Amino acid sequence: MTAIDARVTAEQNTTVPSPFPPIAQYAFLSDCHTGALVAPDGSVDWLCVPAFDSPSVFGSLLDREAGMFRFGPYAIAHPTARVYRPGTNVLETTWRTTSGWLLVTDALIIGPREGADTVTPHTRPPADDDAAHLLVRTAVCLKGQVELEMVCEPVFDYGRTPAAWALAADDPSIAATVNGSPDLRLRSDLPLGIEGTRVRGRHVLHAGERAYCTLSWADPSRVPPDSSRAHAMIEATTEYWRTWLAGARIPDHRWRDPLQRSALVIKGLTYMPTGATVAALTTSLPETPGGERNWDYRYTWMRDTTFTLKALHWLNLEWEAEEFMQFVADVEATEDGSLQIMYGIDGRRDLTESTRDDLSGYDGAQPVRIGNGAFDQRQNDVYGSVLASILLHTRHSRRLPRRLWPIVVSQAECATAVWQEPDQGIWEARGEPQHYVSSKLMCWVALDRAATLAGIRGDSTRAAAWRDTAEQIRADILAHGVSERGVLRQHYATDALDASTLLAVLFGFLPPHDERLHNTVEAIATELTEHGYVLRYRTDETDDGMSGKEGTFLICSFWLVSALAATGRLDRARDMMERLLTIASPLGLYAEEFDAEAGRHLGNFPQAFSHLALIEAAGRIILSELLKEL
Repeated sequence: MTAIDARVTAEQNTTVPSPFPPIAQYAFLSDCHTGALVAPDGSVDWLCVPAFDSPSVFGSLLDREAGMFRFGPYAIAHPTARVYRPGTNVLETTWRTTSGWLLVTDALIIGPREGADTVTPHTRPPADDDAAHLLVRTAVCLKGQVELEMVCEPVFDYGRTPAAWALAADDPSIAATVNGSPDLRLRSDLPLGIEGTRVRGRHVLHAGERAYCTLSWADPSRVPPDSSRAHAMIEATTEYWRTWLAGARIPDHRWRDPLQRSALVIKGLTYMPTGATVAALTTSLPETPGGERNWDYRYTWMRDTTFTLKALHWLNLEWEAEEFMQFVADVEATEDGSLQIMYGIDGRRDLTESTRDDLSGYDGAQPVRIGNGAFDQRQNDVYGSVLASILLHTRHSRRLPRRLWPIVVSQAECATAVWQEPDQGIWEARGEPQHYVSSKLMCWVALDRAATLAGIRGDSTRAAAWRDTAEQIRADILAHGVSERGVLRQHYATDALDASTLLAVLFGFLPPHDERLHNTVEAIATELTEHGYVLRYRTDETDDGMSGKEGTFLICSFWLVSALAATGRLDRARDMMERLLTIASPLGLYAEEFDAEAGRHLGNFPQAFSHLALIEAAGRIILSELLKEL
């Protein structure tokens, strides 16, 4: 395909109507065990139960025949307004029909804990509130009359096995699946009927009248028996989110709302039973429209640990920080003592990747991947990410937990052993291993932070040895990783740019006034951007083992904001931050990438990394503004 053909195809993709809603139009629900995506037409197009990384029961996000659950006005697909209840992950959708107005409220229920959770058992101490393993949807007619419709059509195992239903003999308001796993139980005050593989209900609501439906994958006793109880469960979930958010430290600043929404996203992507955080809710949403850059992000990356801990501590979410750190302490190391680059949310190591070629993929993007083949890659940045997070947590908790010290030793020793070797880099390139500058940089971070931790522990011998190795790595990077024009390279064999070198600023590799840092930041800002947003790298300059072009990476754009602020260019940082805030989804969410030319979000959604980077970028600017006032 020529460049002209590719451009024409991209233009067609953005103008020809698609049966798939734009990624940014989805709403995100969470009960901190799993999450759902709700399309503008009121259909739940993505839900995996009982956990984030379980097979989907509603998978229309990836194939229009892979399961859906709609609750809304009959024959009306476009709502008037969709908003979160302030301070929550509870969605409200307002509909105008030809005869009236309808308000639908959706929530994955969190409420007071009732005994041990046998659906998704906890390895962390259970909190006072926990998931009820229940999706509740309520409707109220605000004015006139509205014909309400419910269609529930799950397809188990990523669209492989259509559900078979049976109405309860003693209660026609209940339908239950009789095949597949897990067992699903649907209850509603709408008259229910089974039509093949779906349950359907219709009813005319008049002003002031209410209706509800619930879907459960847990103990039947938790299912609300009537509309008032369903409404009460949503109110309890609202209270949970608002109480939780009240404990976060959100500054009184003009960016308060995006900070709050980002905090709610990060909490919503946290798997409460273990404390792990998934990188995103979804799998296989394309980075290249119609292309093959489709990955499963429903796992926990060790690379994200530092950014997660930074955000949690900055927001004063100490409980979540402790839970996440304990998850890191629990995971099993590889045979050489290193940590994998990613783990399952239950700590499992094997994330073998397979493809589902029977699924169409989002808007034709194939393959659909389950699992992630990068789990056993060598990425030398992992050591620095883990040790930087341990140091950060140690400083905040004012103690170095005994169970974390062996991890410090093992990761420092691993970094010492491998820092001179090539790897796949932070972006998990599937091309040939290279001496990536960001990987060397993170090995420097590993030894630098390990030396500090050894000093805190009083181990002067290790502190000196690790500090000496850190200086060797720094010298090697400055000798081989800087181009003739004084800019940090992507890897030692190229002068190509890579946004990951911005980590040199964020981790204090050189003083903020160092000319090489300034040159690197400026080069990325002017040469590695499209329409003002930052690319990871240019795909025509990098052997990443994949075809096609990708959009600008939102985390890299937020990293540039942080780097500009850290190097004293506060006005430019503020201007760029304002631009990034304008491209949030209508509900304040971010995917992984942004196609600046077409104005659309790309990649898995919502993306934790994007929201974590937003929090750090905003925090750096807010802190700089406050310091100016002193």
